[in-house]
Amino acid sequence: MQIIEKDNVKWEEEFLHQDVPSITPYLIEGGRAAPIILVIPGGGYGHRAYHEGEPVANWLNQNGFHACVLRYQVAPISQQETIEQAQQAIQTMKIKRTDWGLNDQHKVGVLGFSAGGHLAAIISNRYLESKGYTSRPDFQILCYPVITMDEFTHEGSKTNLLGENPDQQLIDQYSCEKIVHENTPPAFIWSTANDQSVLSVNSLKYAEVLQRYQIPYELHIYQDGRHGLGLADEHPNTVDWKQACIRWLSAYITEGEED
Repeated sequence: MQIIEKDNVKWEEEFLHQDVPSITPYLIEGGRAAPIILVIPGGGYGHRAYHEGEPVANWLNQNGFHACVLRYQVAPISQQETIEQAQQAIQTMKIKRTDWGLNDQHKVGVLGFSAGGHLAAIISNRYLESKGYTSRPDFQILCYPVITMDEFTHEGSKTNLLGENPDQQLIDQYSCEKIVHENTPPAFIWSTANDQSVLSVNSLKYAEVLQRYQIPYELHIYQDGRHGLGLADEHPNTVDWKQACIRWLSAYITEGEED
């Protein structure tokens, strides 16, 4: 996985369909030891939304977390290549965290929006093992995520990821509510009740299965808010998700970690 420093990344090219998969680190100044989070922007597997990338990494830095933004390839790339790019990003972060002033005690998580939330949920349930490192994240943060590939899916994401007329086996394989297991990491999930692009039932279906497997999770369904809010700074009814997320991270993820 290529690493591109933030001073060298060209975010104005973010909507190019094909480029080299990479991560861009956003490390807290001063080298503070803290968890690091992979940020995966959405975009329906057809592009990557800038406002769900770098601004989110900066917000995480402001709240005491290191971050990396994933630039993953989108359609017409194969779904397996897309998944492996995200898995390799987690592995790369684990390999590099010593160079970044972290150690094995500091957790590596994933945060994804919309289709990026689907990708985050997929890699939270399916792992690569290589060179002594697992791609399993320690926690997952899913923001108005696409979860299912069944009737409540986001059709654009489904088509871009699986192609036209996928068979049921492929649909099941990429429906995140059908691949949860006993080792799935804890989750923070939020959505809005009137999101017409990615229905909140996606989040509800995932939470229901997490509950069944007794995986710790926190779920917020806000009454109002369109799809694609990102940090939601201009939406007072939903901007609370940021504080709720930081509280969850502080209470359940960073507890017991030391510099």
